[in-house]
Amino acid sequence: MRRGVLIVGLVTIFVGVIALCTLGRVWADNAAAAVDYTKILPADLVKDTPKGKLVNPYKDTQADAVAAGGQFLLSYSCSGCHGGGGGGGMCPALTNDIWVYGGDDDTLFRLVTLGSDELQKQGYTRVGRENVVGPMPPFGTIIKSADDLWKILAFVRSKYSGDPAYKFGTPPDQQ
Repeated sequence: MRRGVLIVGLVTIFVGVIALCTLGRVWADNAAAAVDYTKILPADLVKDTPKGKLVNPYKDTQADAVAAGGQFLLSYSCSGCHGGGGGGGMCPALTNDIWVYGGDDDTLFRLVTLGSDELQKQGYTRVGRENVVGPMPPFGTIIKSADDLWKILAFVRSKYSGDPAYKFGTPPDQQ
């Protein structure tokens, strides 16, 4: 009889552990999805997020996000270097098919946040070539929220004019 109780007890504990692990995983997934990008600086998001894990919550087909991103591009003075619509100026165009450090969301977010010098210190290398007058300055504490930066990046993607296969950087099968 004691052996049966022990087995039932162990099964109950095992089922409880599985349930807790499942709830923990669900909570972790929901916690990541629950980030309020309007209340976090880009610099803090970069600091708190492992490399490769930043993903834009906006698509370049969301008209409201793209329009807001275009306004932010102007209001944060990005146009001073990159041109009014991102078409280039003394620094690279944001609308062509050349991604200087890579075109994935994580790299672009970190480039704008950290600037090119700090990005290189963190191990990123130039993969594309553009006419550049100076380094990209860090905007991670200038841009008011990660949400504003994500919308700027949605705007930039919406203006992309290159080969669709390279819209988000070099495809994995080409690297």
